[in-house]
Amino acid sequence: MSRLLATALVVSLLTGCGLGPAAQSTQQPSSIATDVAPTAVAATPTRATARSATPSSSPAQPSPNATDSPTSSASPSGELALAKADVARLPAEPGDAKLAAEAINRFALDLHRELAVEGENLVFSPASVAVALGMARAGAKGQTADEMDDVLYAVASEDHANWLNALDHALADRSGTFEDDGGAEHELTLRVANSYFAQDDLEFERAFLEVLASRYGAGVHLVDYKRDPEAARRLINAWISDATEERIPEILVPGDVTNQTRLALANAIYLKAPWQMPFQEELTTQEPFRLGDGSEVEVPMMHTSGTVRCSRGEGWQAAELPYVGNALAMLVVVPDDLAAFEAELDADLLNRVVDSLAETEARAELALPRFSTEARAELTPVLQALGMEVPFSPDEADFSGITGDERLHIGFVIHQANIDVDEKGTEAAAATVVGMDTSGGGPAEVCDIAADQPFLFAIRDVETGAILFLGRIVDPSATG
Repeated sequence: MSRLLATALVVSLLTGCGLGPAAQSTQQPSSIATDVAPTAVAATPTRATARSATPSSSPAQPSPNATDSPTSSASPSGELALAKADVARLPAEPGDAKLAAEAINRFALDLHRELAVEGENLVFSPASVAVALGMARAGAKGQTADEMDDVLYAVASEDHANWLNALDHALADRSGTFEDDGGAEHELTLRVANSYFAQDDLEFERAFLEVLASRYGAGVHLVDYKRDPEAARRLINAWISDATEERIPEILVPGDVTNQTRLALANAIYLKAPWQMPFQEELTTQEPFRLGDGSEVEVPMMHTSGTVRCSRGEGWQAAELPYVGNALAMLVVVPDDLAAFEAELDADLLNRVVDSLAETEARAELALPRFSTEARAELTPVLQALGMEVPFSPDEADFSGITGDERLHIGFVIHQANIDVDEKGTEAAAATVVGMDTSGGGPAEVCDIAADQPFLFAIRDVETGAILFLGRIVDPSATG
């Protein structure tokens, strides 16, 4: 069976103070919110009240010249409505997608340096985090915007406002039916979705809603946090669960959403991607994997052979394992010393590794352990350490581009991700919650690579180079 890859992201804007308890819950969402197309309404002033949006039961295509207030539509559950500025999705310049990828990759390596802990596996989605913060950046001003641009390498700045839109357009072309190296046909599916969940009587800046629609394709679901925050939490979770094929059933736990919540921004990425060169299950055997301290554990080691892009450098070797269609791939880097390599790892080193792969296509014998890992982190101190301080300040943050009703600042950023890799392909998921409070050529050689010691992996879009998932495996036998 083909493996799945899913990414989810939620950005929550809240009023009040503090983050609720992060205890795990086994309760499943009871209903699902469904996006609908925007409908045309009459033009309004520069601010729009979500509650006053005109309901419509017949979706229509947006007008390219409209600058209207959001419209709303009831969901099948009857508990959620959708609002969306009536503007068309902006076209994209192909070169902007690569510029977005470069910025995201630099941000990815910054996060990796902060999140990597000696002796522990790691997985996260820099693309998911960047998109969520990028949507929040659309409403930031002044020093708040400047610091977000610095940390995000300007991927969502006003000067580069269409970069993420261009990357989204590029990724939308990756799905299709493709043959693997054995001639078997497989479906590869990559879907990206963005949405907002807003307090139904909160006024939004019209320009902000237009950015969400034209650059992110996002509508705003209308909910009532004040009256029933728990119902809103379940509905947001249900949307994420549906968008990620139930890979992330409960991104928000009880206490995350309160009656002080005002807005939640959500991104979800779903990928179903079989290997182009599948590993043969009958060749998988229990073999030793050398840990960082020199000891060994027995793990199921997968094996395959074929022509791949691979390379060696001083203290490392690398190979790129494509998924069907060759548009997406997993980059595997096996350093002689993981800690030493990570200490030097930056965008320039990563680019040198990737560029060297293009120079060497060889017949390879590959060994890769089956692995599963997950990670959960509070990113607030990480982002502050990287220089994003004012956006977290109740007194200094300026998100007045979102709403003038209440002064918002970022209260917390929580990220969670998991990944499973086996002979068929990859299954992974990631989710982020950002809570905002108010203060008011032909083969030339043989290239054998065995990932039988700690290694790095990156699931990346080949054309743009964008890293969708990044992580490290120091012990494949550890599942947490």
